[in-house]
Amino acid sequence: MIRHTVVFTLKHAPGSADEDGFLRGALVLADIPGVEKFEQLRQVSPKNDYAFGFSMEFADQAAYTGYNEHPVHVAFVRDRWVPEVERFLEIDYTHL
Repeated sequence: MIRHTVVFTLKHAPGSADEDGFLRGALVLADIPGVEKFEQLRQVSPKNDYAFGFSMEFADQAAYTGYNEHPVHVAFVRDRWVPEVERFLEIDYTHL
């Protein structure tokens, strides 16, 4: 199992329609084959200044690779992520 996580801050004003539109638009990622347990999360700790997180799981490396190469993911990154995300940190985990 691979747990894919990313924390990020958007270029949009907090609470704006643009912020909401980005988060709603990201829901397409949950429907990509191989994606399990997709979650959108709001960061609440004062220990960092990222605003949101996405988390999802994949059964194996093949499922994760399929997600990364899927046309819906590629289009989302190109059309929404790159123009709208200010900064991010991506971490992928497997069990020890």
